[in-house]
Amino acid sequence: MDGYLGIIVIVVVVALLAAGGLFLLFRPGGKGAPPVEPPATIPLPEEKEKRPAGGGEESEGATTTVPPPAPAVVVKPEVEVPPPSAGRMVRLRSRLARSQSAFGRGLLELLSRDRLDDEVWDEIEESLITADVGVAPTQVMVEELKTKVKVLGSRTPHEVRGLLREQLLTQVNPDLDRTLHIAKHGERPAVVLVVGVNGTGKTTTTGKLARSLVGDGKKVVLGAADTFRAAAADQLQTWGDRVGAEVVRGPEGGDPASVAFDATAKGMAEKADVVIVDTAGRLHTKTGLMDELGKVKRVIEKKATVDEVLLVLDATTGQNGMRQAQVFAEVVNITGIALTKLDGTAKGGIVISVQRELGVPVKLVGLGEGADDLAPFDPEVFVDAILGDD
Repeated sequence: MDGYLGIIVIVVVVALLAAGGLFLLFRPGGKGAPPVEPPATIPLPEEKEKRPAGGGEESEGATTTVPPPAPAVVVKPEVEVPPPSAGRMVRLRSRLARSQSAFGRGLLELLSRDRLDDEVWDEIEESLITADVGVAPTQVMVEELKTKVKVLGSRTPHEVRGLLREQLLTQVNPDLDRTLHIAKHGERPAVVLVVGVNGTGKTTTTGKLARSLVGDGKKVVLGAADTFRAAAADQLQTWGDRVGAEVVRGPEGGDPASVAFDATAKGMAEKADVVIVDTAGRLHTKTGLMDELGKVKRVIEKKATVDEVLLVLDATTGQNGMRQAQVFAEVVNITGIALTKLDGTAKGGIVISVQRELGVPVKLVGLGEGADDLAPFDPEVFVDAILGDD
């Protein structure tokens, strides 16, 4: 009996020991607990590795391949279709009248006085000279007017206007040939050389003339031979681009004669109707520069005929413009005058004096700042604008 009891006691003790071991083995935080893996660290967005956009190769650290810049798109200006030159001065007459009518009204008022004594005639003479008509033409006009007034005796306003219109028109000389000589010589284009001093509007006049000729259906090539003024070639290029006229230019400070020669050659190759060469606005007091102008003309004539030499004069310079004209006439054979800013001065008599001194006609007049404000000169429209409506 005691033997069984001992066995039972041993079994109970073993069972208790086994239960305690299992308890110790599986309790939380026990030595036998399996290690717990830390949670995976998820990188924040800014910490993620940057991949190259173009799939470029990676080196130490992230690299980004920059795409090449897009090529610049050059947008050419839309080519304009200018209006024809015919009738331009008639359309622009009001601008001319606004600046010149004070001169005309003053003369009409003086001639309409009941008694025309020496004092009144002196005032008439002074008005004409002040308007840059010139001393010699003024004396001729005053003597003619005195004779006509004596013949008429009493004068109505209509008759006075008629007298003055007749004398002004005679002095402006409507019989002069004001045609621009721009007819082609077979396959060879006509060549127009534009000359003048700085500030007269020479390059602008060149551009406006090209625009006018394109409006008349001509194919034009421009020569930017003013290589001494930095902006001159760019200015002429702008005029050419607007109407589709090709511009030949050279390096800044280059040889003007070379540019003129190349422009003439280009005009021949392109079968152009007219080549217009803009020259430097050289000072008329610099003999060397004037000699160079003569060289430009001679170089052009190795390839073509210079059909027109237009001298650009500023109407506001008055008698100073006359001195410029005389010096230029000694260097090149001037065939016509382009008178700019005629709408901005009451001294329209410069038309009379410059024609008388040079023996060449005013062919073009600038009557505003607009692109189409260069007009063929019309003597009758000019005189009627001075006198106003009858």
